[in-house]
Amino acid sequence: MELRQLGYFVTVAEELHFGRAAGKLHIVQSAVSQQIRRLERELGAELFDRSPRHVRLTAAGERLLPEARAVLAAADRARAAVLPPAGLRLGTSTGLGAHLDRVLAAFARRRPEVPVELVSLPAAQRLARVADGRLDAAFVRAAEPVPGVRVLPLWQDPLVAALPAGHPLATRAEIPLDELAGLRLSITPRAANPALVDLVLGACRAAGFEPLPGPVSGSLHDTLAVIGAISQPPASARAGETPILWTVVYASHARVLHVPRVAFVPFREPGLALPTGLAVRASAPPPYLDELVSACGDHQN
Repeated sequence: MELRQLGYFVTVAEELHFGRAAGKLHIVQSAVSQQIRRLERELGAELFDRSPRHVRLTAAGERLLPEARAVLAAADRARAAVLPPAGLRLGTSTGLGAHLDRVLAAFARRRPEVPVELVSLPAAQRLARVADGRLDAAFVRAAEPVPGVRVLPLWQDPLVAALPAGHPLATRAEIPLDELAGLRLSITPRAANPALVDLVLGACRAAGFEPLPGPVSGSLHDTLAVIGAISQPPASARAGETPILWTVVYASHARVLHVPRVAFVPFREPGLALPTGLAVRASAPPPYLDELVSACGDHQN
């Protein structure tokens, strides 16, 4: 008696049709019938009542079915006992900064044997992959609801201003938003991060000004390079016009950036922060979810 034969028997017993069972097993029907016949000869009993119109379990087949399922389940457990643990596929983004380092370290203390695969993608793609199971979980900020995905709240991510290190405002312990009114704001297009853009523009308007638009670079690294390159407006600049730029960066990310010509200064206004959560499938929680959530809670302690 072979495990393969028991597997074929269970599939036919569930489908009660040799053709459908063969399709489910991805083999030809004759191979299924041949293996079932061999199993019946070894056991000395017919397992199915076959007729042109139907396939039914015999009394012997009904007695064998729960035992066969138990044997196959035991075989699966035996394989799992010797296989390395499945890894954790975690969606992330560069803006997590110091948060990510601490979470990964805390998770490794809990499950050192579990490898973690980090996948960096735009937020919409992260959520889509969580929904279809290609990611076990993903960090997201101010995420829009997605069918089949629930978001567990984790922490607030405050923003800081990024401006030239040589600018007078760079020496402040904190910056009132309205003092940035004369500088040009270089920020990602709204389509790329609507929650961030709406938060920043709304805060500027609440502070009494519409931010002057600045150039949009392809990445945060490029934006910071341009900001750091100009600390004072050139002599050729017209009155009321300045190329000095500022942008916003998550405080956790700013702590791991090394950009000597750029200063990162907190805002005086409260509320300039976005909530970060952990997106998981609503119907099938990922493995190690409890340990991952606990690690996310540890990172701030």
